[in-house]
Formats: sequence, structure tokens, C-alpha cells
Amino acid sequence: MMIRVVTDSTSYIPPDLLQRHQIAVAPLKVLFGSETYDEISGLSNADFYRRLATTSDFPTTSQPASGEFKQIYQQILQQDPTAQILVLTISSRLSGTYSAAVTAAEGLPEAAITIFDSLSAAMGLGLMALTAAEMAAAGQPLPAILSRLEQMRRDTHIVLVVDTLEYLKRGGRIGSAAAFLGTLLNTKPILAVVEGKLQPLDRVRTKKRALERLFVELESKLTNPYQPVQAGVMHIAAEVEMDSMAALLKSRFNITRLYTSELGPVIGAHLGPGALGVGICLEPSSAG
Repeated sequence: MMIRVVTDSTSYIPPDLLQRHQIAVAPLKVLFGSETYDEISGLSNADFYRRLATTSDFPTTSQPASGEFKQIYQQILQQDPTAQILVLTISSRLSGTYSAAVTAAEGLPEAAITIFDSLSAAMGLGLMALTAAEMAAAGQPLPAILSRLEQMRRDTHIVLVVDTLEYLKRGGRIGSAAAFLGTLLNTKPILAVVEGKLQPLDRVRTKKRALERLFVELESKLTNPYQPVQAGVMHIAAEVEMDSMAALLKSRFNITRLYTSELGPVIGAHLGPGALGVGICLEPSSAG
């Protein structure tokens, strides 16, 4: 019985990896006033960030409709009526995407559909989806895959540096962190995903020091210097810094997988240009 993996567009997995691992993707949406754009087939990243920088009409975001998830499930089942479907979504504490995926599955009671709340986003979600797809392709049963995903959920750490809190405040995603970070001018906020929510971590005076602090925070999560680690690095208009961070991770960590990508409009609307995020997932010590 085949296991097919579905995720959402905030995983930002590069298209070649999606195709290689046959991962289906449900798109989130970004809204500019009365205009709605699908994150996959709507505005390009370049067009979106150009518009974000020049408009006073701040965009909002929304999860996929449950009908879009249902359509993906049905397409998979048309190809293989016996398929098991494993859906991994952005944290339910950041988006209603998980609820939409569950609602869609409830509309197909005869299908074998499992929904997994990553309590993560972006590179954290992407690493989980890629691992699940690889295990499925290798013939691993669903309980083994879910056990691995639960371990990854516990051992995934995401740290972000943003140029400004303005986008997070306007998008309503930062709340009390504004009091912690927003009172000092000319500081670079450092944030982390903790228990599925975005939390303030620190603030420093320069981008260089912020990136150094980001790396130290991730390094502190290792149980030993040789621990195998999967990693993802993502950016918004910070490709040079992304490449430098990826090179640093490769030189200092025992990397088993590293992928880089640009953050798309849905998460980008809340972080703004100049943001850089790094996610690591600690591998079991026996991982090869």
C-alpha cells in the first residue's frame, strides 16, 4: 500500500525536490485588498516583494480552503484507491491550515488520511515532509514514519533574524514581543519558533551580530559536536547572507541534508525583506 505525502506551500520546498519525492502541495493565499493570489501560481516572489515595498495596502494571508485539500486527496485516490495519505501542515498555532486539512479528510471517511501538525513552518515543515516522503519511498510503514515525525517535531529548532518588526506587528503575529523588542530603534530582532508559535529571543544592534547570535543559538541545541543534523536556510532579499550561513553550517555542523530556498509571500508578508531563517533538526545519533 503506497503512502503519499501532502504538505502546504509554506514548506517552500524547491520544485525539483517536490517532483523527485512526489509531494503534493496545498497553496496558502495572500490577499492585497480585493485581490487574492495563490502562493504557488499567483504573484511571483519578485513581484510580491516589489509590491510589498511600495504599497500602503498591507497584505493579509489565509489558509487553503478545505475543498482544495479534498481535491488533492481525491486526485491521489484516483491514481491509487488504496493509497494512504499523510498530510503535514504548518503549525496549527500559526495558521488554520491544519484545520482545513482535517475538515477535508472528514469529508472522505472511507479514505486512509492522517493529518500531522508539524508545530513548525518553512524549513522545519519542509525537512519533515522530505523525510516522510523518503521513508515512504523506502517502504517504511506509517507508524514508523509518524514516530520519526514526532521525534523531528521535538528536535527541530528554527531561529529567524528580521530587519524590522513592522511587518509582524501589522500582520498581528507578534503581540507581546513588540514590548520586548520594539522599543529600541536600530536593533535587529531575533525570533524563534517555540511550541509552534513565534516568540522573541533577543535583539542586537547590527545584522552581523544578529546572524552570529542566531548561529550560537542553534549550536547550543546540539548534544555533541558530531551530532547529525538536517538543516534548511531561507531568506527574503538576503541571498548572500543565506549562502554564507549555509556555508557556515556545512563547515561547523555534521550536516546530513541542507536545502536553501526563498521564503514566499505568505510567510514573507509577516517577516519582510531582509529576513533570514535557519532551521535545524537533530538526527538520532545512529543516523547514517
